[in-house]
Amino acid sequence: MNDKGKEQPQEGILGGDDHNDTPHEQRQDKPGRSQNYSFYLLTVIVTAACGLIVEIVAGRMLAPYLGMSLYTWTAIIAVVLAGFSIGHWIGGLLADKPPQQAQKLLGWVLLAAAISTVGSLVLLRLISGPLLSLGFTPIATIILFTTALFFLPSLFVGVPSPMLTKLALDERPRQTGRVLGGMFAGSALGSIFGTLLAGFLFISWLGTIRTMIAVALVYLILAIIFFWRASHKSPRQLAAPVGVGLGALVLFVGMGQKSAVFTSNCLEESAYYCIRVDDISAQVGAPAKIMILDHLAHGMNMRSPADLFLSSYVELTDRLVKQHWPNETALSAFFIGGGAYTLPRAWSKDYRQGDIAVAEIDPRVTALAQSQMWVEQSPVMRSLTRDARQALRAEKHSFSVIVGDAFHDIAVPQHLVTSEFFSLVHTKLANRGIYIMNVVDHHQNPRFLLSVLRTLKQSFRVTEVWQDLDQEKELGRSTYILLAGSQPTPIGVMKSDKLEGRVWRRWSAQKLLQTSTGVKTLVLSDDFSPVDRLLADGKSQ
Repeated sequence: MNDKGKEQPQEGILGGDDHNDTPHEQRQDKPGRSQNYSFYLLTVIVTAACGLIVEIVAGRMLAPYLGMSLYTWTAIIAVVLAGFSIGHWIGGLLADKPPQQAQKLLGWVLLAAAISTVGSLVLLRLISGPLLSLGFTPIATIILFTTALFFLPSLFVGVPSPMLTKLALDERPRQTGRVLGGMFAGSALGSIFGTLLAGFLFISWLGTIRTMIAVALVYLILAIIFFWRASHKSPRQLAAPVGVGLGALVLFVGMGQKSAVFTSNCLEESAYYCIRVDDISAQVGAPAKIMILDHLAHGMNMRSPADLFLSSYVELTDRLVKQHWPNETALSAFFIGGGAYTLPRAWSKDYRQGDIAVAEIDPRVTALAQSQMWVEQSPVMRSLTRDARQALRAEKHSFSVIVGDAFHDIAVPQHLVTSEFFSLVHTKLANRGIYIMNVVDHHQNPRFLLSVLRTLKQSFRVTEVWQDLDQEKELGRSTYILLAGSQPTPIGVMKSDKLEGRVWRRWSAQKLLQTSTGVKTLVLSDDFSPVDRLLADGKSQ
């Protein structure tokens, strides 16, 4: 008798039901309560999915400005998780509000999530120029960009989860464990769905801008639903918040359309890159185009002649090959990375009896090079849509030349600069074969360059460093060419026979010793290859 008297008031408090004489099991089975719980669970799944979609899209949004690297993803994940965490904490503070007030607050929070998500598109264009001009280190710039753009959207979408969980617990007070498990599982399931949808569907089919707008619209729809529920379905009470939300979104969209914010700067967004092809004929004085992947140029092609190379390091690569393989007509070459196919295009005309294999992981890069960059299909050139390391391992014959041209800025594929990979390269080279790769590193303290050189020495008897003389005088980052093989290049200085003023020099033993003195280098391996740290710390260490 006493136990029953204690039980009834407790049900009334937790369940918010004045009919304490109704058994809990019967109240729980009412259709309205079941639908409420299902709606709260569905909302948790959808908001979690949207939060992860924004996180994945964040990487693609930053790529045209900062590139993609370990540091970029680290900053994105950290900032988004910080937003989620603070949002969850705020949501916990708001969760004890009465149900009607809590649902109204959820409407405002989701409205703020919608506005901040669309606002990130506008903000990106507004702050990119000023932030990049500040001259901060790459890591500091990445953190500033990420925080400014994605902290608030993550914070606002983190608020609903604890509030929805509390509302669900009020619906089912005697199933605390089941409700908590269901809501946590729903959040995890939504995160999985959001990750898969963004990575495999939305970015490739919708692009970043339309994906972010779609997420904002989902938030707006949910906000309207919660305002509707909180207002007891009164259209008059719904008018003010809906008007604010729609007004803010229309304002952002209007600003975006005027300033071309909602026009992608990508010709195409593939599964790997934001790809752009720009016409640079006016600067060159002849028909020419440049291919940009994310934020860096990956090849410049003249319409004619194909062997007039606008990039100094590309011409140097061509000249080094001709020094090691003079009078060759049947050159066999393997390219790590295609980009604009600048050298493969030229060599397919120079070596008409050769075999030119190009490993380009992104099929859209290859397609755009052919349709936009005057790259013609040739019987001696074949494209391999695979990771370069896998593609090289699968080749059954050896090559005269292997060219590594997938290394730009701090976005370096780490598995293509390790001792294990260089050992594979060595086994795939013919007698007298050479491996040539370009490296971009700090001029004053090239830790990455010297570490790659040290790693190459594990597999090759001869290693060389070449540099354009003009870049020797510059501060900051420089482009280097590394050559590895069994025989040294016959000469140590070369001049361009096509463009006046280009001169390249091989580093002497004295220059190499002088540069490497006091610099801590590493042998890079599959287990430990801190490329991002070596490149980012080059100025300071």
